[in-house]
Amino acid sequence: MNTLLSDTLGFVAWREAQQAAVEHALSGWVPLDAPAGLGEAMRYAVLDGGKRLRPLLVLATSAAVNGAPGAAMRAACAVELIHAYSLVHDDMPCMDNDVLRRGKPTVHVKFGEAQALLAGDALQALAFELLVPGDGSLEADMSVALCRLLALSAGAAGMAGGQAVDLASVGVALDQAALEAMHRQKTGALLQASVMMGAATGQTSEATRAQLARYGASLGLAFQVVDDILDVTADSATLGKTAGKDAACDKPTFVSLMGLDQAQAYADRVLDQAHEALRHSDLTHTDTLHALADWVGRRAH
Repeated sequence: MNTLLSDTLGFVAWREAQQAAVEHALSGWVPLDAPAGLGEAMRYAVLDGGKRLRPLLVLATSAAVNGAPGAAMRAACAVELIHAYSLVHDDMPCMDNDVLRRGKPTVHVKFGEAQALLAGDALQALAFELLVPGDGSLEADMSVALCRLLALSAGAAGMAGGQAVDLASVGVALDQAALEAMHRQKTGALLQASVMMGAATGQTSEATRAQLARYGASLGLAFQVVDDILDVTADSATLGKTAGKDAACDKPTFVSLMGLDQAQAYADRVLDQAHEALRHSDLTHTDTLHALADWVGRRAH
């Protein structure tokens, strides 16, 4: 059997080093001294948990295009802050009403609903603050490009819009096209933006950006299919969140639509499309991006 790139020692060492670097940067940027305990709730939501896939995509793409490392780390942390804020809000009783995230109580369980809402708001604001530093360390054009990519992926045309569709689809039998469209917004938009923000830290051709966008879109869709599979096949301790929640809430998923085996086969096909896009990107150093796609896919195997 062929060894996945995600199994190689080089990739594992790179991933662990970058995860540690992101953790260190986030710890420095997420304030503890925000008033009335808000900083504690913010740091609880962000630090000491998660695989940091989105930051890793930013950093790997930036490296592939010879991007600016300082800009890449700011972009990596910004996208992780948006992801963390979305989890805080999604877990609240008014939405998914979940009590477990990353293996620990959700923020509203730990700190109360009002503090969780404010922590999410503050994390979202901090994400954009990182992309417009006052010390001149980011060129204005790059700051604008990064802010626009992140805002579009997080707003009504992206993650927030997809979550609205998700909430409206409980008990509704969506077809494959509608399910894909929802998840391209809810999950895929921020993952694709992570790739494109990495690309924005360097110089790329329009053709290369198009293939990177295709890679990011395919990876985002595959991630959600695998997530649906794991919701059925893994336990809560493994997931770090409540297993079986989608079925219990009567949410449409790729597994409920296709069945488990077909959903796995579909995830594999979509990941093949991500790899193909990288092969057509005209970039020479894409091994880490290939490995990240394998890492996403192997979660369900």
